[in-house]
Amino acid sequence: MSSAAASQGVLNAATRAEALAALRATATSSEELDVLIIGGGIVGAGCALDAATRGLNVGVVEAQDWASGTSSRSSKLVHGGIRYLEQLDFHLVREALTERGLLLQQLAPHLVKPIRFLYPVEHPVWERAYIGAGMLLYDALSYAGGRRPGVGHHRHLSKRQIGLAAPSLRSSGIIGGMSYFDGRVDDARYVVNLVRTAVANGAHAANRTEVVGFLQEQGRVVGVTLKDLQTGEEFKVLAKQVINSTGVWTGKTQELVHDGGTLRVRASKGIHIVVPREKFKSVMGLLLRTEKSVLFVIPWGRHWIIGTTDTDWHYDKAHPSATATDIQYLLDHVNSVLDEPITHDDIEGVYVGLRPLLAGDSESTAKLSREHVVVKPKPGLVLIAGGKWTTYRVMATDAVDAAVEELNAIVGEGSIPPSVTASIPLLGASGYKAAWNRRTRTAAKAGLPRAVVEHLLNRYGSMADDLLELIAADPSQAEPLPNNPDYLRAEVTYAVTHEGALHVEDVLARRTRYNIETRDRGIEASVVVAKIMGGLLGWSAAEEKAEARNYRLSVEAEFAAEQQSTDDAANAIRTAVPSITEVPPQ
Repeated sequence: MSSAAASQGVLNAATRAEALAALRATATSSEELDVLIIGGGIVGAGCALDAATRGLNVGVVEAQDWASGTSSRSSKLVHGGIRYLEQLDFHLVREALTERGLLLQQLAPHLVKPIRFLYPVEHPVWERAYIGAGMLLYDALSYAGGRRPGVGHHRHLSKRQIGLAAPSLRSSGIIGGMSYFDGRVDDARYVVNLVRTAVANGAHAANRTEVVGFLQEQGRVVGVTLKDLQTGEEFKVLAKQVINSTGVWTGKTQELVHDGGTLRVRASKGIHIVVPREKFKSVMGLLLRTEKSVLFVIPWGRHWIIGTTDTDWHYDKAHPSATATDIQYLLDHVNSVLDEPITHDDIEGVYVGLRPLLAGDSESTAKLSREHVVVKPKPGLVLIAGGKWTTYRVMATDAVDAAVEELNAIVGEGSIPPSVTASIPLLGASGYKAAWNRRTRTAAKAGLPRAVVEHLLNRYGSMADDLLELIAADPSQAEPLPNNPDYLRAEVTYAVTHEGALHVEDVLARRTRYNIETRDRGIEASVVVAKIMGGLLGWSAAEEKAEARNYRLSVEAEFAAEQQSTDDAANAIRTAVPSITEVPPQ
C-alpha cells in the first residue's frame, strides 16, 4: 500500500488487493502476522486498532461488509444502559458511561453527539422518587475515573414543561417527568472510520473475505484458510494469535476449530422502525418502560427511530427479518402515550439487529447479561463474545491483552506495550471542532449551502475536505441522490475510493442510511449508485444492472417479510433471494 494511502487509512479495491497480498505472503515467508482478527464489526475493528497501535503486525478480515451485521443495526445509542441499574449491574453502567464520555469528547466528536431523553411519569410520589434516584446515580457514575461526562445532568420537569417540550404526548395520565442525556452515533459510519484508523496505523484489512478453516499444529491454532468472496480464491494465512470476534456467528466460527470450546452465544432480535420527524413533535427523545424492557424514540436527522424488541432468533443471521407482529408491538407501545397515533403508513424504514448475548439459563433474552467475556479455547486462539456496542474499546483491549499474554512469552515478557486506544482519535476527529467553527466560511468558499457542509462535517469530520475537493473538481458531485436530499453523489464516489464499498448494498445500507430513511429503501437510487460505482470499479453495463436488480430483490423481500406474522415465514421469504454477489435470473 502506498504510504499516502496508508496514512489516510484508505479502503478501496486496490488497497484491499494489497492487504490480501500481504496476508497471502505470510504463508510463504517468515513474516507471519502477530494477530489476525476475524470479524469486521465494532469489536473486531476495535481489536485491529488496539493491536496495530501497540506496534503489532495485524490483519482483520470480514466475510461480508464492514459492520454488515449487528454493528450497523443497533439503536444508534452510545449509552451507559440506564435500565441495567435495575439489574444492579453498576460495573457495566460505570464502564459504559466512562466510554461514552471518551467517545463524545475525544475519540469521535464528529460521529457521537449528545441527545436528551424524556421519561414521562404517571405516579407523583413513588415513581418520581424511584426513577429520579436512578438518574441521580446515572449522573454520578458518569464521573467515574475523574472524567467529565460531556453531557448535562438529569432534570425534573413539570406537566406544563413536558407539554411545551413534547406537545405530541397525551396530557391525560402524565403528571410530569424527567430528562437525562446520552449519546447517539451512526454505528455503520463509526465502524468504517474505525477500520480506516486501524489501516492508518498499519493494519491489513479486507472485507468480503471469509474464514473457511483453521490451521492447527500440535493442538495450537497457527492461522486460517481464507476465501476471497469476490474471486473465489482460497489461501492460507499464518498468525501467532487469532482473535475470533464474530458476534452472533461465534458458534459457526468455532465449529471450524472442532474442539474450540463450548462458549455459546444466543442471538436476540431487536427491530426498529423509522418515522418522519413531524409524527412526534418533541425537542427530546423518549424513554418508556414496557412489560419486558424499555422502548426508545430516538432523534435521527429528519426522522425518529423507535425501538426495540428483545426476542430469540433461531434463523438466518445475515438477514434477520422483522414481522408484522414485531412492528405492531412497537406501534402499540409508542401510541399508548401519543395524542395522535403513528400508523403503518407513516413508517419510512424498518431494520433488524441481532444482539450477541452470552447463553444462560434465563428464558428471557432481556435478562441475559450484557457483560463480555474473553476466553482462550485453544493455544493461539482468543475468543471475545457478549458485551455492548458502547464498550467496544474495553472489549477490544481485553481481547488483545489475552493475545499479548502468549505473544510476550514468545518475544519476551513485557516487550509489547499496553493499549493506547483511549488516546487515539478516529480519523476525522482531529480538527473537527475547528472545521465546524469555520463552516460558514467553508460553505461560502465552496459555493454550497451551509447545511450541506454541516452534513458532511457530521459524517466525515475534518475529512469532509476530501469530499469538498471532489465537488470542486466536478460540480456534478454536489447533486443529491434520488428521494433523499441529504446524500450527494460525491458520497457514493468517496464510499468507493476511500471507504471500501464494493457493492450497491454497501453504499445504500451502510455508507449512507438510505435503506432505513427512504420509503422505497433506496430502490430508485440503486440505479444511480450502480452507475457511479460501475464507473469507478470497472463494471460492465450488465454488472451495473445486476447490482441494482440484486438490491431491489433484497428490498422487495424485506417488504414481503414484514407482512408475515411469524419469524419462520418472514425468514423463508427473506432468504429466498440471491445474495448480492450472485447474478439473479432475468
